[in-house]
Amino acid sequence: MSELYRLVHAEKATYPVVLLCRVLKVARSSYCAWCEGEAARRARQAADDALAHEITVVHIASRHTCGVPRIHA
Repeated sequence: MSELYRLVHAEKATYPVVLLCRVLKVARSSYCAWCEGEAARRARQAADDALAHEITVVHIASRHTCGVPRIHA
């Protein structure tokens, strides 16, 4: 479903959102909700990336001896 929302988002400069949603059989309110949630998705992905980096740093600093039981929040 997000592929359809991305298509609407990419083409909204060329065509009206109402028309795109009607042609793709997507509720306009769902598309608008998806757009509002985009910032939250980016923030969550950035937090996940930062945590993965921190875990990698700890794992390398321990010379690959610390595993899951020792590396936790």
